[in-house]
Amino acid sequence: MKNLVIVESPAKAKTIEKFLGKDYTVKSSYGHIRDLAKKEMSIDVESNYEPQYQISDDKRALVSELKKAVAGADKVWLASDEDREGEAIAWHLQETLKLDPERTQRIVFNEITKTAILHAIENPRQIDMNLVDAQQARRVLDRLVGYEISPILWSKIKPALSAGRVQSVAVRLIVEREEEIKAFESKPYFRVVAQMRPKDGQRTLAAELSRHFDTEAEAQRFLESLTGASFKVSRIETKPLRRTPAPPFTTSTLQQEASRKLGFSVARTMQVAQQLYESGYITYMRTDSVNLSELALGMAKKEIEQAYGPEYVKTRRYQTKTKGAQEAHEAIRPTNMEAQTINTESAQRRLYELIWKSTVASQMADAELEKTEIEIAISTSDTLSFQCSGEQVKFDGFLKVYMESSDDDGGEQTERLLPRLPEGTLMAMESCEAAEHWTQHPPRYTEASLVKKLEDLGIGRPSTYAPTISTILKREYIMKEDREGESRQCVVLSLKNDEIKRTEKVEKGYAEKGKLFPTDIGCVVNNFLMEHFTDIMDYNFTATVEKDFDEIAAGKKEWRKVIDRFYVPFHKNIRQTQQTSQRTTGSRLLGVDPESGKNVYAKIGRYGTLVQIGETNSDEKPKFASMKKGQSIETITLDEALGLFALPRSLGQFEDKDVTVSIGKFGPYVRHNNKFYSLSKNDDPYDVNLERAIQIIKVKREAEATKEEQKKNYPHEIGVQDGEAVVSNIGRFGPYLTYKGENFRLSKGVDPLTLSLAEAMEIIENAGKRKKKK
Repeated sequence: MKNLVIVESPAKAKTIEKFLGKDYTVKSSYGHIRDLAKKEMSIDVESNYEPQYQISDDKRALVSELKKAVAGADKVWLASDEDREGEAIAWHLQETLKLDPERTQRIVFNEITKTAILHAIENPRQIDMNLVDAQQARRVLDRLVGYEISPILWSKIKPALSAGRVQSVAVRLIVEREEEIKAFESKPYFRVVAQMRPKDGQRTLAAELSRHFDTEAEAQRFLESLTGASFKVSRIETKPLRRTPAPPFTTSTLQQEASRKLGFSVARTMQVAQQLYESGYITYMRTDSVNLSELALGMAKKEIEQAYGPEYVKTRRYQTKTKGAQEAHEAIRPTNMEAQTINTESAQRRLYELIWKSTVASQMADAELEKTEIEIAISTSDTLSFQCSGEQVKFDGFLKVYMESSDDDGGEQTERLLPRLPEGTLMAMESCEAAEHWTQHPPRYTEASLVKKLEDLGIGRPSTYAPTISTILKREYIMKEDREGESRQCVVLSLKNDEIKRTEKVEKGYAEKGKLFPTDIGCVVNNFLMEHFTDIMDYNFTATVEKDFDEIAAGKKEWRKVIDRFYVPFHKNIRQTQQTSQRTTGSRLLGVDPESGKNVYAKIGRYGTLVQIGETNSDEKPKFASMKKGQSIETITLDEALGLFALPRSLGQFEDKDVTVSIGKFGPYVRHNNKFYSLSKNDDPYDVNLERAIQIIKVKREAEATKEEQKKNYPHEIGVQDGEAVVSNIGRFGPYLTYKGENFRLSKGVDPLTLSLAEAMEIIENAGKRKKKK
């Protein structure tokens, strides 16, 4: 073997192999082959923050395989991704495989095409230790923060909690937005809209009054003033407008737009984008650059001219303005502009088409519009007027292909044409409506808008947005939910034919779709960290750390000094907090239990949120009950809390034995004759009746009886192979084969009693191949 190319993913290896000849062998490292140990801090603070890397158990066989491949190669090409993480992977490979620098080359490319791969091989370089050090600094700093704060959270709040430099700040954003919403006072206002038409014309237009009214009485008086009033056009203004396309996608804008237009989560977008990149369809998907190469600009121009005409072409060279943008990557774009779509599965095709449209639109001419504004004077008022505006597209330009949406709109905008009316035109009012509305609270974050906020604050980088959101969702610090909008009774005053009618209608507030809400535990952890670790939770501090990483990557700062400047005061704060801070549970006093006269609290316990009757430090042990799903410390009422103590409930008797239902450490259950039967997810222990409990008991008994009956047939000898018996059996996790002291699990649907020896040996051999491959 002359050349060994090592990449980080098998899909990437498969694509690259197509472009290189028989002199090249492409292998995958399956991501990092070594890392900091999971169960230890693995950083020697005393030795200048030396990271202690180790090869994970599942990578040992792979490392041996790669070492053999290296030994048989004349030259090794490290072709991991071009960002800091990719550079670190290349360095870890070089260190672990003990690669000879004389016959090792580092190559990078931002698209997996034949041209890009061959160009990279013609222009190799050495590993950039500045990029490696920037990645190490992030890894070490995040490990120090997580490893030192998490045990404090375990002792002061509850076990199994974690904190992180970026994830905790992201939770803070969501908690603070929720606090803003709770503090927001929704106020009513009346919006007045009149249907008007020229006295000598037929076409009506909707014109809105230039101000809102605070009260129904004000709106009523205004409508009364319109009785007998005359109306005329006092101003009409037409002016040209130009609309420019958005730049091509960065990681952040792709995540935002895929969320709005395709309904993808941030993690889903990155998963699909990675598949597209590794298949050679798009350029590298982790980037904060809006730059396009000269080659890409030329391809886009050619495609636009052929598809839409030369008048639609406008070459644009965008400049990256994001805080602390990393290396000079390209924006995310198709590798082949001629392909408007691709023949793949739906998610990949839809995301690709979004990227194609965005890229092509960014190189197209401005859209030219004409905006018309009309003001209609009211004879009975010197200060108020009706106004309306509309837009007409004169030349669609980039709108022919694509228009970026925002979190505030419903997607594509539609034009609204207004009639051409000269000043002084007399208008007739057909009707006028003053409808009551309510001011809306600030919007909760979606995944996409959270990414945008993090980017605006300079927190995190393209590679960290998706993992950050996934982590805080997985840790249940936040939850992603759809919630119905609040309904209100609203007054509508209608004026028609000089008569005012008052009606009421139900106005439904904006529904929350895919919004991020903080959980009780998220709020408690956030409040604790805000009190004791103000630096870690400070937006500017987190952004400054990102700038430090950028300067390390640029060779302007030494990474260990950056870590030391942070760690010394941080560790001092850790010791102080551990010694002086009080245990916190987010406890809220709900009221007094009428039966016992004791206080009732909602709080965080070891296993989640709960309700407590009585005092923790009292001689008499307090009573506890777990909260139901959907209940929270902030909103639960005293009556709801007391209702949770209905468990254990006695349902009656079955076979002369009591049947009760309760909730234990592992969830809700039915108890009968000292045996426990788990309830299904659809069963509510507060509602389940005796009939359903008996059904659960009988189903479990039948399943156990069937299993016992089956066990009589096992172990079952299928035959003998190479002097060793092949035996089928049934265990805790289902049927399996045993051969030469090893167990081999059987797939669902395979009958272990009717298997032939040949079929059994085929299953064993295939299982052996899978293990070897892994």
